[in-house]
Amino acid sequence: MESSLFSEIHQPPPLKLRVAVFSRKWPIGTTPGGMERHAYTLHTSLARRGHQVHVFTSPLDGESSSLSPLFSSPQIHCHEGEPESVALPHWLARDVPNLAVSWHGIALESLQSDIYQDLTRKSNEPISPAANRSMRGDVLKVLNEIRFFKSYAHHVAISDSCGEMLRDVYQIPRNRVHVIVNGVDEDDFREDVRLGHEFRSKIGVPPNASLVLGVAGRLVKDKGHPLLYEAFSKLKTKYPNVYLIVAGSGPWQQRYMDLGAQVLVLGSMSPSELRAFYNSIDIFVNPTLRPQGLDLTLMEAMMSGKPVMASRFPSIKGTIVVDDEFGYMFSPNVESLLETLEMVVMEGSKRLAQRGKACREYAIPCLLLGRWHWLMKGCSFVLRIKHFVPILN
Repeated sequence: MESSLFSEIHQPPPLKLRVAVFSRKWPIGTTPGGMERHAYTLHTSLARRGHQVHVFTSPLDGESSSLSPLFSSPQIHCHEGEPESVALPHWLARDVPNLAVSWHGIALESLQSDIYQDLTRKSNEPISPAANRSMRGDVLKVLNEIRFFKSYAHHVAISDSCGEMLRDVYQIPRNRVHVIVNGVDEDDFREDVRLGHEFRSKIGVPPNASLVLGVAGRLVKDKGHPLLYEAFSKLKTKYPNVYLIVAGSGPWQQRYMDLGAQVLVLGSMSPSELRAFYNSIDIFVNPTLRPQGLDLTLMEAMMSGKPVMASRFPSIKGTIVVDDEFGYMFSPNVESLLETLEMVVMEGSKRLAQRGKACREYAIPCLLLGRWHWLMKGCSFVLRIKHFVPILN
């Protein structure tokens, strides 16, 4: 399949899709954007393949409207007013034949995320009013989604676990649920040992470093940074030659900087800079507290030939870390994360490099961005597709 996949990527699409992308914001520059960054990566690639992609989003740089001048890029349409996540309400979807909706997070997954985040709260700490409202609201959203999801003709899930939820809990017939995993561009993320060594030297990782961990993305609570911050603050005192490289920006950036010389905080990075980052580390850490969606960072690390350690969520376990050789999984709490970090340190960089080779062998045929196009070729049901992006807090 791999050889046919590579040949298909560079061929014109057999069916040109008309894609309407509805996103609260559209990423600009290197700022991490979560689900919106996923949408940017995927739909920019679709436009380059010749599909007609229109993005409806909030004004960019204060402009009321903007259109991309390049035919190979998505056409950007900015609107006034409050952005909304549901682009085509279910009562209108009934009148649109063969409408497929791509879900990057459904309400049931959001409810799970609320639960995992609340479990990080200390036993003597009261639940915040905002968290209480969010959980109550998500329960009602789940019920509403189960009732109206049948109005959409087809559902595209980006993880196997999301597909199972749509079939088993949301009661969508199996032939109307399609799992197409998001992918990454091999031109941006590939193995380059020399680049990794040069990057280590550039950012100040000492030659005697026994192990280098890496984390990337938005440095916010729901991405699990309270867990990693506390776990690594304990790990570094026991292992003075273990380093953590942090690529990203957010509220936890300064906290990481305060941990001292064993933590190198780099801020937001472009894809070319991230390529160097991934090649410089021994293992990638993803302590996320959000089961919904599927983080691209795990795929980027594996494409770069690096093993991963991640929260044990169905989406990650069922689609990314499908083999123990690919790395480690831990429960989303400080104790489990610290225990896993110590196992990684004891294993050492040489063994981790072997795991990394297995990761890349799996990622090339399964996690390439071109695989999305290849699978879409077989989805002849798609006449129109709308990309759903949830409102981000």
